[in-house]
Amino acid sequence: MAHKRRAAVLGSPIAHSLSPQLHTAAYAALGLDGDWTYDRFDVDEDALPGFFAGLGPEWAGLSLTMPLKRAVIPLLDGITDTAASVETVNTVVFHADGRRTGDNTDIPGLVAALHERGVEKVESAAILGAGATASSALAALARVCTGEVVAYVRSERRADEMRGWGERLGVPVRTASWSDAAGAFEAPLVISTTPKGGTDHLVAEVPARVGTLFDVVYDPWPTPLAAAWQARSGPVLSGLDLLVHQAVFQFEQFTGDTRPVLAAMRAAGLAAL
Repeated sequence: MAHKRRAAVLGSPIAHSLSPQLHTAAYAALGLDGDWTYDRFDVDEDALPGFFAGLGPEWAGLSLTMPLKRAVIPLLDGITDTAASVETVNTVVFHADGRRTGDNTDIPGLVAALHERGVEKVESAAILGAGATASSALAALARVCTGEVVAYVRSERRADEMRGWGERLGVPVRTASWSDAAGAFEAPLVISTTPKGGTDHLVAEVPARVGTLFDVVYDPWPTPLAAAWQARSGPVLSGLDLLVHQAVFQFEQFTGDTRPVLAAMRAAGLAAL
């Protein structure tokens, strides 16, 4: 009897992840739930090599969250140009010939989410924050923004990092102090990459006329910033938009099935929240 094909999400902590609900919903929508399973495992950087060593031929792929997105790279046979552009892997694919390769679906996921909302090109943009998600956002803006990106950061070290990513990605990046973060709201596209609560103090600074906000938080939702934005009739995207779009790309790489699953994943995510 053939083994079920397996996939899972790894990270630490991991109990909050919605990836199992999204992928399982996609399997069910396409009638694959009898052949595929998707689990979650709490795995940190120290445990990752041992976890990899114990995987059998039934495994098709892994989704990765923090703190594994860079720690996994030495364990792989190669990574895509997209992953290499930000030195971050959130997707591992196990191939029939035994190779294990890494990709970053957050970047095309961000772009796809923006395109879904009609944001094809913008003349400028702003990023709030400077962590790993900010570098992926910058890589996405390399495909969407035709002009300058302003990154609002908390330290000169972070400023140097964002300028470095900009040079590497071919995006003109100007950095500004976090104390001036309300200045981001003048941009036609604002991507907030801070954890929940990180922008709450800026709510009173939201102007009467706003562009598009992409707030990568999805729980709780809406964030105070997103609520203030919606109150001014500004378009708002959430972390769930990013999560489902990047998960579609993962699903296609794991299964090889390109039938539509976005609606099923989004419904499962909304139900879980």
